[in-house]
Amino acid sequence: MAASLDTFELGISAGARLLVSDLSLSLPAGSLVAMLGQNGVGKTLTLHALAGLRAPASGEVRIGGTDIRRLGLRERARRLGLLLQQQDDPFPTTALETALMGRHAHLGIWQWETGEDQALARTALAAMGLAGMEGRFCATLSGGERRRVGIAALLVQDPGIWLLDEPLNHLDPCHQLLVLETLSQLAASGRTVIASLHDPVLAMRHFHSALLLHGDGRWQFGPVATLLDAATLAALYGVDFAAYQGPGGTVMLPAPRAGSRTPALTAGGPGR
Repeated sequence: MAASLDTFELGISAGARLLVSDLSLSLPAGSLVAMLGQNGVGKTLTLHALAGLRAPASGEVRIGGTDIRRLGLRERARRLGLLLQQQDDPFPTTALETALMGRHAHLGIWQWETGEDQALARTALAAMGLAGMEGRFCATLSGGERRRVGIAALLVQDPGIWLLDEPLNHLDPCHQLLVLETLSQLAASGRTVIASLHDPVLAMRHFHSALLLHGDGRWQFGPVATLLDAATLAALYGVDFAAYQGPGGTVMLPAPRAGSRTPALTAGGPGR
């Protein structure tokens, strides 16, 4: 299910502090957006406002041209999925049962999951590298495994719009790439994806556009290729950035602070 996402003069605040002012975006189906900014600038609150979980200070959000406030909860869940920054498991559920929760928006009130729903959940878990772990209780999973179960549930839910709050949290490099490749495939199939990240390098390599939040009302939006330069990132994070040439092209990394001492590394590592 493809869907566009539009915001009109959206304001996000925390108490008396205005974090985002007049956010107006038009994201067509297939958009792949990285949301970047320091801790506490409003990334999570913005995602919650886009999902309709939190009323914005001003403005509105539209999904496929419809104000999100006019959509019922079931219809909203069919169109939009949200991966929370922290996932709690108040009840003892297995990985398969948790993934199956993604089908609830598509089932009637008294309808149980079918064999087809079970197959969808197993396929989603396998896509996240969790084949064979269907019967594991989520409380016994590592942080990275639990994170991937949450993404598997979204795959089962199959919304047109994906909102992900730090989807790479707890993931090792191998599984980071697995999730990033999955997000790219979703965007290529017409889904709209917005994910908050803490790594500009991954944003530059895997996303089309970036939304930068400064925490004082200011925001910037544009293609990663032109927006994420050294000056912009330095202003965003409060540290200098420098360009480095890697196998995949130029990457922007935080520059060492003046006077800092970085130990030399040898090919054999410590002890050689």
